[in-house]
Amino acid sequence: MSGRLVIEGGIVATMEQGDHPLPHGAVAVEGDRIVAVGEREGVLAAYPEAERLDATSCLVLPGFVNAHTHLAMTLLRGAADDLPLRDWLEHHIWPAERALMDPATVALGTRLAAAESLLAGVTCVFDMYFHTETVAEVVAQVGLRAVIGEGLIDYPTPSAPTPADALAAQRRLLERYRDHPLVTAGVAPHAPYSVSAAYLVKEAELAEEFDAPLAIHVAETRWEAETIRKEKGASPVRYLADLGILSERTVAAHCVHVSEEDLDLLAEFGVGVAANPVSNLKLGSGVAPLPQMLARGLRVGLGTDGAASNNTLDLLRDAQLAALLYKGLTGDPTCLPARTVAELLTIGGARALGLDARIGTLAVGKLADIVCLRLDTPHGTPLFDPFAHLAYAARAADVRHVLVGGRLVVRNGALATLDVDGIRAEVAGCLERIRQAASA
Repeated sequence: MSGRLVIEGGIVATMEQGDHPLPHGAVAVEGDRIVAVGEREGVLAAYPEAERLDATSCLVLPGFVNAHTHLAMTLLRGAADDLPLRDWLEHHIWPAERALMDPATVALGTRLAAAESLLAGVTCVFDMYFHTETVAEVVAQVGLRAVIGEGLIDYPTPSAPTPADALAAQRRLLERYRDHPLVTAGVAPHAPYSVSAAYLVKEAELAEEFDAPLAIHVAETRWEAETIRKEKGASPVRYLADLGILSERTVAAHCVHVSEEDLDLLAEFGVGVAANPVSNLKLGSGVAPLPQMLARGLRVGLGTDGAASNNTLDLLRDAQLAALLYKGLTGDPTCLPARTVAELLTIGGARALGLDARIGTLAVGKLADIVCLRLDTPHGTPLFDPFAHLAYAARAADVRHVLVGGRLVVRNGALATLDVDGIRAEVAGCLERIRQAASA
């Protein structure tokens, strides 16, 4: 969209520090940026010739940020359930990926994931996978903002026979997407138990060279924590800190089995954390100490992980589960209040990824990544507190409009940039091949 657009008629929650929702607000967009936020009448008066997008009876807020996922794994949704992480990975997922995930299949899975994400109000993701040039091309075409890191592991992946090949692929992506409007390239060593110390150091050096994000799975399972401690004489967090891997560029996914000392280290190095409550529960990995992370001022966002371990990319559902989970675990109903949940979905995720100067709030000069959620539903009536509604009652199906960088990618609940029925037909056509690969 190159002209001007005013989103008007809804309750505007800017998510700016100290702001309160505007019951009759509006947001003006020009090109890819927000140019005005305020009371409806004032914004309309300032932009009388702008196109109007009706958000009557909607909650208008920043797009949701999925801080950790593996987009193309939508094709493995439901293919291997009710298993612990190591069994799930080593005997089902990794063999299936080696058999299936060529560039065309990754493109299909990424299109499916992009459709699911945008229709659920997710406007930005951190994707950690393979064939990342293909992933980048798909998300750029579809209009989903993404930080993308080529996965590096000590043994062959679907796109890299060796870690050196994965490192080279990361460099190519970093060079190609230095200044792209939607795609930010990063690096993505899989985990401290699956990547050698030498390559972990190379990854940190590459991230520093390009000032790029570095995503890594950290302390996801008790097995990982015990193995690293036995082999390296330190916790996974301490081990990574000693290697020089941790910095403000690092996005540590999971961080379930972490000690007080580990949390202090994460805070000391300014690490962003992507908490994945649903995936961790489903795989029986445990529960990350999210309240303690927030109490230390850590930059925390929420991730769905891949759809093979969730089994959706519905970040709103995951946030709502987290809101309830920690209340039940602590016995404290004030734990993770509704406003905090809204922040984790938006500005929290942006901070964790180091993108908070560009996205995460509705403010003049920021990129226009915006979601409008319908409130004119039985479960949206009555409405006393927009944040409480978001944290406890809203549904992904309530998404009415979505803009990414000012581009209207979802209008009135319909995706404008992808043929969802066509994608589903393509997936159906290769279902037997997927089933065989996952059960081999």
